[in-house]
Amino acid sequence: MIPKTDSPNILDVGCGSGISTVELARLSRGKVIGIDIDQPALDKFTNRINALGLTGSVQALNCSMSEMNFPDDSYDIIWSEGSIYAIGFEKGLREWKRFLKSGGYMVVHDERGNIDEKLQHISGCGYELINYFVLDKEVWRTEYFAPLEELITETLKGHLDDSKILEGIRQAQWELDMFKRYPERNNSVCFVIKKK
Repeated sequence: MIPKTDSPNILDVGCGSGISTVELARLSRGKVIGIDIDQPALDKFTNRINALGLTGSVQALNCSMSEMNFPDDSYDIIWSEGSIYAIGFEKGLREWKRFLKSGGYMVVHDERGNIDEKLQHISGCGYELINYFVLDKEVWRTEYFAPLEELITETLKGHLDDSKILEGIRQAQWELDMFKRYPERNNSVCFVIKKK
């Protein structure tokens, strides 16, 4: 939904361990900064950047989304995957807008509730809605939780003596169990918007 741009500057807000950030760099062939306050996740991200040879195009930065101090009009794209809730949908749109170049794009993945209200915030904050789509529980089931369950099963076959891997499996299993118990909670929406 975003037109191809040569070497875009991208800001990934709430990047975690940088899985999406690396994919954004690969797809765009641009420069991407991923910010988060989870230092252990950023350490993993930095290791991934180094291992993939992306030190010239991807950067991990410990920075709170409520304390960003980038120059105005710096980014062609701002990416927020499941993180804007921490600051609030409307507040995030308003505060982050100054970092976008005129005509720049923002992609916001958020919980599904209050879509009509969120659409009003998009317009009221000076953005044009390009499109949005809902990821319902069936999408989550087939695209995320079914592969996660397979990964848990396969990993358990050969790593029963590795405490770090077992802890990761325990966390993944908890997430999977929560989905099975409350599948209706896994509904989200992705907005693609453009700064006017």
